[in-house]
Amino acid sequence: MAPLHPHRAFWLIAATYVMVLFASAAPSPLYPVYQQLWGFSSLTLTLVFAVYVVTMLMSLLTVGSLSDHIGRRPVLAVALALLIVSMVLFVVAGDVGTLLAARALQGLATGAAMGTLTATTVDLQPTARMGSTIIGAAPAMGLAGGVAVAGLLVEYAPAPRILVFEIILALFAALLIALLVVPETGERAGFDSRRHLAVTLAPQISVPRVVRGVFFASTPALIATWSLGGLYLSLGSSVVSRVFGVTNHGAAGLILFVFFACAAVTSLLITGRSSTVKSAFGYPALAAGVLISLSGVLVESLPLYVIGSVVAGSGWAATFLGAMDNISAATPPAQRGQVFSSVFVASYLAFSVPAVIAGIVVSHIGLRDTIIGYVGYVLVVALIGAILTIVMRRRSPADYDEPTIRMASSA
Repeated sequence: MAPLHPHRAFWLIAATYVMVLFASAAPSPLYPVYQQLWGFSSLTLTLVFAVYVVTMLMSLLTVGSLSDHIGRRPVLAVALALLIVSMVLFVVAGDVGTLLAARALQGLATGAAMGTLTATTVDLQPTARMGSTIIGAAPAMGLAGGVAVAGLLVEYAPAPRILVFEIILALFAALLIALLVVPETGERAGFDSRRHLAVTLAPQISVPRVVRGVFFASTPALIATWSLGGLYLSLGSSVVSRVFGVTNHGAAGLILFVFFACAAVTSLLITGRSSTVKSAFGYPALAAGVLISLSGVLVESLPLYVIGSVVAGSGWAATFLGAMDNISAATPPAQRGQVFSSVFVASYLAFSVPAVIAGIVVSHIGLRDTIIGYVGYVLVVALIGAILTIVMRRRSPADYDEPTIRMASSA
């Protein structure tokens, strides 16, 4: 079977990227349904959220750089197969135990896929601008589609607990078959010895020395953006229902969709700009958006909350894209799997840990006070990121100019 042209393969990988994140967000609107059906506590609900992240981080820490040694396609094939099995578990789930198993397996598969998908996207990108667009837009598009489609199906479709997972299962099966014609873009260097294999699979976060300065300067941007995404996906439903009185699952999903959809649109519009422009727009928009959303919560104004979500979503995309552009530019092609896995370790720690803490704290101090504290945390991290970006640019302006980014990304 002849391999696809690299440009067509690029779009297939982009679709896979979106679908993996779509699937990761799809269970969120179903949590209240599971809770009502099986009568478990809020602590159990937090555990269901946390088990996905824990297993995904374990996967990122162990197999994140594997595609740099055995190739991209084998890692993606195994990840898609595990995702299919996890969807089967969601379909047949009849208790909390099966739900936890489904979410844990999905976390393992997603962790294996994310760094490899990002590396493959950069490997196959027709242009640096197009690669940057997908890297920035895919997370937002996937998460937005997951919460919106699942919410609508829960509210209006028959068999709400299983239909969305049956659809995702079928799409993953099609993508797994299509992977057969995707050209291999990673070098199959293999391993020098069993010790080399063991060291590679040992849990670790490793960033090559040449990337470390840019990586750590970009880390606050990753933390601020993904922490905000975690807030929307963990407490967003509670805010929409308890503060604004929206009980329709479809409407609640669409309200959460606004944040991620605006992030996706912004990614498409801003992708041709330099990382400097992205950061200069992103950090202020992120800060302004969360403050406007917080104001909406405090005065119980849904329109104000939605406006804040629009602004914050735009800032989310620009800030994340600026950081990813800088990291991509500094990363040697042979180490992309390793570096991008480290990126997602930092991102998903930021996505999960504050959200889990907030889920525990909310029962003690209330939803509004928890949201105030969470917003304050995001603003402080964003401020640190903005300062570090300015300092790094003044010290090493050549590392951040657009021609360097274009050449390094397309290497």
